[in-house]
Amino acid sequence: MNNTDRYLTDVLKIKPDILSLIKEAEASLKESFDRLDDITEFNQYKVLAALQKNRISDMHFAWNTGYGYNDAGREATEAVFADVLGAEDAIVRPIIVNGTHALSLTLTGVLRPGDEMIYCTGGPYDTLEQVIGIKGEAGDGSLKDFGVTYKQVDLTTEGYIDFDALEKAINPNTKMVCMQRATGYGWRRSITVDEMGEVSRFVKNINPNIVIMADNCYGEFLDTKEPTEVGVDIMAGSLIKNPGGGLALTGGYIAGRADLVKLISYRLTTVGIGKECGLTFGQTRTVLQGLFMAPKVVNGALKGAMLCAEVFKRLGYDVCPQPLENRSDIIQCVKLGSAEKMEAFCRGIQAAAPVDAHVTPVPWDMPGYDDQVIMAAGAFVQGSSIELSADGPIREPYIVYFQGGLTYEYSKIGVIKALQEIENLKTAGC
Repeated sequence: MNNTDRYLTDVLKIKPDILSLIKEAEASLKESFDRLDDITEFNQYKVLAALQKNRISDMHFAWNTGYGYNDAGREATEAVFADVLGAEDAIVRPIIVNGTHALSLTLTGVLRPGDEMIYCTGGPYDTLEQVIGIKGEAGDGSLKDFGVTYKQVDLTTEGYIDFDALEKAINPNTKMVCMQRATGYGWRRSITVDEMGEVSRFVKNINPNIVIMADNCYGEFLDTKEPTEVGVDIMAGSLIKNPGGGLALTGGYIAGRADLVKLISYRLTTVGIGKECGLTFGQTRTVLQGLFMAPKVVNGALKGAMLCAEVFKRLGYDVCPQPLENRSDIIQCVKLGSAEKMEAFCRGIQAAAPVDAHVTPVPWDMPGYDDQVIMAAGAFVQGSSIELSADGPIREPYIVYFQGGLTYEYSKIGVIKALQEIENLKTAGC
């Protein structure tokens, strides 16, 4: 027994049979882990090149005040993000509170009364339903209130884009076709960058004026390309997910065509001002340092997700995606089959955290969701999904969504603790 195994068994009280299962799973994943390391190295050099190209220096980490005119750090940060993401322009701001906010700004900034939007990856993430007007009260200020119509094209039974249905759905009023890269709270494969490129070419062939939008949350740095490098016009994401590398304290980004970024910037601030104002509150250092660390951090989270899939599959649970399946987000879904196992899994994740490990997660009425949601996350940054977390709505078939881990070892101990908590249920006769 090596020093690490001895520490895990003697100090952390991990059962030896669980450690044996983990080692077997890791051995089966070695070739896939090596492939992920190649992607990480590519993306690390891409980020480095963008920082060097934009001549980042200590001056870019200074504060500004008031209106924020001529904020060199803000302008440099947005130029770096645009280069890394293969976009013409970008908005990167701490005043964007989360991914939903970034996506809402994107939709409301581009769409106008009489326009139609189509989601071609099935329904949007739960928190966007009220933004669009699928749910919520009339008069709340949704897109529906402003005369924007919505259509949904579901994925095929195999989880792929239904191009025939998409073609039929497009009409002269269609202004935007949207894709959600990650699974969200669904049981499906994530949409790859190559598939996004295929959708972009397909739609532009029908009508080149249709705007292609991607929800890129949880997807950055999983490939050597980003959606805006394969034909997507505009995309949005959160800084406390992949691209912030665990260091960004808050914020979101929007990147894509310069004309669309300009329209969205008018929604962010006001018409005529756009990107020219807005403080970054001294956050450019952590945002850029987080971006620099992000490829490696995402690598650890992705390996942890694969380990989670392999381990729970070996124990007979349904998992999505499969351990060796090509991935386009960091989320691992495990179908646990009961609320008790969901709570046990989340207790294990919480117990593995560096912050609030003593806290017991319980289901609660989370704003924007119809069902109670349980969330486990002992994070340095509140709500940071690139840090180790697990969550899910308490509803059949009781699927837990595992993601993150600032290092592979952190993600790995989360899998170990979650598994041990579920095993404890069996011992207790639950």
